[in-house]
Amino acid sequence: MSLLASYPGLLQALSGEMTPKFLASRSAGGVPNLVPVTSIMPAGDVTDRLIFGNFLLRKSIGNLDEDTRVGVLVVTTDLEGWVLQGDFEGWQRTGAYVERIMNTDLLRYNAYTGIRNAGIIQVHAVLRHFRLSKLRVLADYVLARVAARSVGPVTEATAMPQVVRQHFSPMTAVRVLAFLDDNGYPLTAPVLSLQPAGEQALVCAEGLFADVLDPLPADTPVAASLLTLDAVSFQAQGRWLGTRRQFGQPVGALAVTAVYAGGPPIPGRQVA
Repeated sequence: MSLLASYPGLLQALSGEMTPKFLASRSAGGVPNLVPVTSIMPAGDVTDRLIFGNFLLRKSIGNLDEDTRVGVLVVTTDLEGWVLQGDFEGWQRTGAYVERIMNTDLLRYNAYTGIRNAGIIQVHAVLRHFRLSKLRVLADYVLARVAARSVGPVTEATAMPQVVRQHFSPMTAVRVLAFLDDNGYPLTAPVLSLQPAGEQALVCAEGLFADVLDPLPADTPVAASLLTLDAVSFQAQGRWLGTRRQFGQPVGALAVTAVYAGGPPIPGRQVA
């Protein structure tokens, strides 16, 4: 049995055209990049191979050409998810993968453009399967909102535009964090509670992923990606500020150093 098939529900989740999926890449210098890529799907012809469309990607393309190590996170509307890692194996400019992605509802009726090519990922690890209860999501969200009020001033940070802070504030959005693990691979973690703390920081309840976020050293490069229900997306890159306790629960924060738009009219454009 393949690695992906050994996890019940994973292949079905990866096949969902509108299921939120995130692709984490890294620059040669070790800076993570994290964007929603809902076109990620099983290739179907090679065991544990995923494909995705080069559509509304910008920074990721350069990263993938510099370093092949990637991370993938998929989370369903029922808040069931999986954390994957693998290697980028190149682009297919014509052929079955391109045609398959172009025939999805997401791109078949797209008003902007089709894909330039199809990317190929070979998955080598499923690091975690998780389920988030709605009660846990609500509790983490409230905890992060409270913690955000007590985050002090940060240095060497960038002010997030108001529209970005407004989109990070509601509870109804998918938020994901990425950083590099000890092997240099991007590691993703769902942080649905991620909230603005002033203009220059984001804070989250670490929840079920406290075991990987709590030990994360301060100043570690991180990236946070947001995808709303109406398909608005932003990415905030920055540095980890560390973990503290709020009501006995671990809460993490990051200083924002750059903000990028994730969608039209100029996906990947730096907005702060």
